[in-house]
Amino acid sequence: MASSASLVLVLFLVFAGEMVISLGIQRSNTQNNKGEGTVAPMEEDELLALFEVMSALLEDTEWAQAHPQPCTDTPWPGIECEVSTTDDPPIFHVTKIHIGPDILSPPCKKSAYLSQSLLKLNYLKALSLFNCFVDSSQVTLPNNLFGAFSSLEHLALENNPSLSGEIPTSLGDVGSLRVLSLSQNSLQGSIPSKIGDLVCLEQLDLSYNNLNGSIPKEIGNLKKMTILDLSWNSIEGAIPHSIGQLQLLQKMDLHSNMLVGNIPHDLGNLKRLVLLDLSHNFIEGPIPETLSGMEVLEYLIIDNNPIKGRVPLFIGKLNKLKLLSLSGCELNGPLPNYFFSLKNLTAISLGNNRLSGPVPKVLGKLPNLDQLNISYNNLSGVLELPEYFITKLGKRLDVRGNHELCTSDDDDEPNRKKNSSSYLGIPSCLTMVPRSGNSFAGGPVEDPSEIKPSWYNSNNISSCSSLLKEDVHVILFTLLLNLVWSPVL
Repeated sequence: MASSASLVLVLFLVFAGEMVISLGIQRSNTQNNKGEGTVAPMEEDELLALFEVMSALLEDTEWAQAHPQPCTDTPWPGIECEVSTTDDPPIFHVTKIHIGPDILSPPCKKSAYLSQSLLKLNYLKALSLFNCFVDSSQVTLPNNLFGAFSSLEHLALENNPSLSGEIPTSLGDVGSLRVLSLSQNSLQGSIPSKIGDLVCLEQLDLSYNNLNGSIPKEIGNLKKMTILDLSWNSIEGAIPHSIGQLQLLQKMDLHSNMLVGNIPHDLGNLKRLVLLDLSHNFIEGPIPETLSGMEVLEYLIIDNNPIKGRVPLFIGKLNKLKLLSLSGCELNGPLPNYFFSLKNLTAISLGNNRLSGPVPKVLGKLPNLDQLNISYNNLSGVLELPEYFITKLGKRLDVRGNHELCTSDDDDEPNRKKNSSSYLGIPSCLTMVPRSGNSFAGGPVEDPSEIKPSWYNSNNISSCSSLLKEDVHVILFTLLLNLVWSPVL
């Protein structure tokens, strides 16, 4: 029995020894692996540069003390870092700085400015500052601030009313830039032609500034562009033909400027364009038929331009169209009948023109139409839109200001509202005399010279005739009495 117990003890000690040796080897391997994969913290020069940049922007004077290692141990939500694969050992670099209302409120201090230390953040890929330069004195973009940013891909300085001055020409040297958004600032001057050197640029948004001058023709070099927004400025001159070379363009918004001339035929080459907004300019017509090549266009907005002429027929080929807005374009002629083919239309705005003739019935049959403005034209005749359509649109149906347009109060349609005329702001055909002197199609009119009053009814003819006979008898009897009692001269 004693020998058996001794054997078991020996076996246990041997097994335990092997386990200790195995664990020691695993721990040693683990430590070696950790040593091989160690990532060093940020370089001191880059870290100090980041502290200086943040100190120039933020109110927090102790930001550096609170975030001594912003890439690792003490992160901050607006800072992102990446490990460089070219360094040995690998090292962290700042690649993104974002400051906005989603991070802080207010985002920046009143005396915020852009520090030249940005030039030392050579690995920075994205810089976005929203609502940052608001109450401070005027801040400008130094011309030497961006040329060294060989890695910068995304620059967004938005909604900064105190950010003024001109757009630096040095931005054209940042060849890696893919997104440039400088909207809702107070930038002045013209768009630099060097912007055409940004051959990787995909989005350009300079809207809501005080820019003037013309659109540089070099913008046609930006072959990768998908979004172009220059709206709400004072840009002059004509739309350059070179924009027709941007065949990846999906959104083109130039509204609320001072553009003149004609719409270039070359825009028809923009096969991927979804939105075209040229409204509120001084662009003249005609609208080129080549725009029929915009096969995926959904939003066509050209209102408040002196286009003149008729509503273009090619619009009937834009089968993807959802919004058509040509209000205030001095258009004339009839409303086209091709709307029946535009099944995706949700809104039509053709108000404040000189359109004439009847309102096509097909408008009331468009399945997705939710807004219709044909107000203040010269449209005439009976408005024959279905009552369910009028009810569905409500105030989004505007037919006011068409002095020869009226509603029918016939009871042929059982659900027709009796107050349609007051609801729509146009009179009933029964109480209206057209200026042309012609009867309204479909109206209850027999006498072409006038509209009979609403109390007129054929059932009243016999009663009116009997009343007339009695009146004649009274008149004759009165005349006879006058002859009998009149004195003899």
